[in-house]
Amino acid sequence: MRRRRSSLAAGVALGAALATLAAPPRAGAQGGLAEDGALFLLLPVGALAVGMGQAVVADQPGSEAVWWNPAALAHADKREIAIHHSQSLAGTGDALTLVVPSSVLGVIALSANIFNFGEIPLTGDQPDVELGSILTRSFVYAATYATSIGNHLGAGLSYKLLQFRVDCSGACPANFSFSGTSSALDVGAQYDLAPQLPVVVAISARNLGPRLQVNDTEQSDPLPSRLQLGLLYRVPGIERYSKQAELRLTGDLLDELQVDRPSARVGADMVWNRRVHLRGGYVFDGGEAGGPALGFGLSAGSLVLDIARLFQGLSADAGQAPTYLSLRYLF
Repeated sequence: MRRRRSSLAAGVALGAALATLAAPPRAGAQGGLAEDGALFLLLPVGALAVGMGQAVVADQPGSEAVWWNPAALAHADKREIAIHHSQSLAGTGDALTLVVPSSVLGVIALSANIFNFGEIPLTGDQPDVELGSILTRSFVYAATYATSIGNHLGAGLSYKLLQFRVDCSGACPANFSFSGTSSALDVGAQYDLAPQLPVVVAISARNLGPRLQVNDTEQSDPLPSRLQLGLLYRVPGIERYSKQAELRLTGDLLDELQVDRPSARVGADMVWNRRVHLRGGYVFDGGEAGGPALGFGLSAGSLVLDIARLFQGLSADAGQAPTYLSLRYLF
């Protein structure tokens, strides 16, 4: 029984470690990630955002905006259904989103994001004999509302229900499976300075809410609340070289709500004929999602395909570079 319990403890520790490695570190406080709960909220969602170095708070990345800045949905003019998939050593993520714009009511989006950290075999006295398994997952369900105020300002709000679960099947000790639940709010705004300047400025505050609670308040942890400021610059004069080319540059600063030492991220998107995108970005902090990234996008009618890959972190070092794939259908 002692070995069995040791296997269970190791499984939980491994799941927590993978979540920590996958999330960028806190930019400010000395306490680091250990002070935060629900670290899965820091995992990036969407190939477009990842390909641009996660510097998309001032951009309009379609349904991916739910997870970065809900205000970016304010000017959506088409319905969209999308799935955003990720694969890394930390686990497998899938986020499904439906976006419905209305000229009267604004834009509404419903989303579900499930991240599977994988199964860990449960063994007893004989390591080769599998007695069961431990499954660690996170669930986030979001309802988003965004609206435009005039021609320049957009604002948005997301309400999220979240849960972290550890389930055990097979020969498990009594009452081992557990779950932690909470709720959170994301708020954001974007302001387009055109035609005076080809610039968009934006702000997003995410994961605002009560602690993640497992069994009682003594076992609760604060959510990883983050403040992100962003700027998008539409590079002028590109049409002199090609009327079909566009270039957009982005730059963001990310920190806790009490700004101390913000970390930077930058991105670029070269667009050809409004159909082909070549993206690149860099996240200036550590963790699984830090470092350089490349992305590619292709639009064909109502279908939009985006792919991105990271080249730094534990997964890349292990020969499994994190890969992100987004498929969107506009109608």
